[in-house]
Amino acid sequence: MDINTLMTAPQDDPVLSTFFTEIGIISQLSYKAFEEVMPLGLTVPQFSVLNNLSRLGDGKSPSSLAAAFQVTKGAMTNTLARLENSGMIEVCADQNDRRAKKVFLTPIGAKARAQALRAQAPLLNDLMHGFSEEEFAQAIPFLAKLRVHLDQARD
Repeated sequence: MDINTLMTAPQDDPVLSTFFTEIGIISQLSYKAFEEVMPLGLTVPQFSVLNNLSRLGDGKSPSSLAAAFQVTKGAMTNTLARLENSGMIEVCADQNDRRAKKVFLTPIGAKARAQALRAQAPLLNDLMHGFSEEEFAQAIPFLAKLRVHLDQARD
C-alpha cells in the first residue's frame, strides 16, 4: 500500500487523534513482533520489567513498578511471580520496612534480558531497511518530550 494512502485520515479527524492512532497501531504491531521472538518463554511485559530493572536500577517496590508500567498491582504481582519462579528476579523484604518488598534483577534475569535484546536485533535491523538512523534520531526528542508531558500529567 502507498504511504500517502496509509497516512490519509478523514478530513475532520483532528491531527492529535490521527497522531495517537498511528502511535497505537505502531505499539500493537511492534508488541506482536517482539512477542514472537522473545526467548525463554518471556512475555513482552516480563521483558519490560527486566529491561527496566537493568536500565534504571533495581531495588524498586512492586507498587512503584506497577505505577511505572500503568498496570494494576495484581497484574504486576503476577508478572513478578513468574519472573521470580524462573529465577530472573528476587523479591526481598525491604531492609528499612520489613512489610515492604523490593525487586532485584538476578544474573539469570540479566542474561535473559541480553538474550531478548539479541532476539529483537533482526527485527530492529529490518526497520533500518526502510528508514535511516537519522530519521529515528530526529523523532526521539519530540517523543521523549511527549512522554515526559504525559507522565507528568498522570500524577
